[in-house]
Amino acid sequence: MTEELQQGLIRISDDVVATIAGLAALETPGVAAMSGGISEGLAKRLSGRNAQKGVSVEVGQVEAAIDLRIVVQYGIPIQEVGRRLQDNVREAVENMTGLTVVEVNVKVEGVAFKDEETTDEAHRVK
Repeated sequence: MTEELQQGLIRISDDVVATIAGLAALETPGVAAMSGGISEGLAKRLSGRNAQKGVSVEVGQVEAAIDLRIVVQYGIPIQEVGRRLQDNVREAVENMTGLTVVEVNVKVEGVAFKDEETTDEAHRVK
C-alpha cells in the first residue's frame, strides 16, 4: 500500500501484512499451527527473505488478498475454524493497515492430535 500525503508517502510492505495476518491466524481458536510446507522453506533459504510461515499476501494500492495454510486441532469443525479465521484475519489487517481485504483463502494442510500416548506413558512409572 502506498498513500501520498502532504508530508510524504506511507508504504506498507507485504511482509508487514503477512505478519499481521499470521499473528491473527494463530490467535484463532482451533488453529494449531501455520503450515510452511517444503517449498516455502526452500524459498526462504534461497531468497534470504524472512517470510511469514504459512502466509502469502498480495498487496495493492488499497486492497490485499491473503492465502493461509494451517493445521487445525482435532475435534473442532474445520468449517467453523475456517470462517472464524477469515473474519479474524480480515478484521486485523483492515484495522491495522486501512487496506480493504478482498479475500482470505484458507487451505487446511493437516490435523494436530493431542499427544495422549506420551501423557499415558509418563504416568506409568512412579
